[in-house]
Amino acid sequence: MVQFEAAPNEPGARNVKQPNPLLKLALELGPLGVFFFANARGAWLIEKFPALGSIAGSDPNNAGLFVATALFIIATLVSLTVSLAVMRRLPVMPFVTCIVVVIFGGLTLWLQDATFIKMKPTIINGLFGAVLLGGLFFGKSLIGYVFDSVFQLSDEGWRKLTLRWGLFFIFLAVLNEIVWRSFPTDTWVSFKVFGVMPLTLLFTFTQVPLLLREQIKPAEDRPRP
Repeated sequence: MVQFEAAPNEPGARNVKQPNPLLKLALELGPLGVFFFANARGAWLIEKFPALGSIAGSDPNNAGLFVATALFIIATLVSLTVSLAVMRRLPVMPFVTCIVVVIFGGLTLWLQDATFIKMKPTIINGLFGAVLLGGLFFGKSLIGYVFDSVFQLSDEGWRKLTLRWGLFFIFLAVLNEIVWRSFPTDTWVSFKVFGVMPLTLLFTFTQVPLLLREQIKPAEDRPRP
């Protein structure tokens, strides 16, 4: 039976095999890179691989976006499969992302309506924000599922970090709605790839004081005799 990754500070969680941080980053960002490249070079891809023409549909303005959506779905599934093969457990956040990508990406291709894929970041970020904030209500610091292979924080540290990330995801959801409804598709794609990541990195850096303050020291981490 496939298991989900262990919760932060769960007994025995650190004995579970963890992926290399660079590999984990590549698995999370790889599908986005595929999406951006395919959207930018959609016409070239269709020319080189005529079979993609059936995916592109009859709307030349969104042909690249539809091809990018199909490849994005495939890349996301591959990324999740590799994560499962390496960790022997399903990573929670990528698993939720994959479900939303497949549903909204599938609707985009089926209905030939770019609205669904543009709303996907809103749904994902809004869902993550709601899940993180809702988890806190039930005493669960779910952001630890993402960062526990990198940081070892106290329970209070995970709670504070979960609250901040929950609010940040809600902010990203609102921002995506503003951008896709106000600007052309190419602008939205550039924002999705090159705007969200710098914002996320900037937000992450602002959390360094909290990480340093709440980090568990090695001596605290060892069981006392």
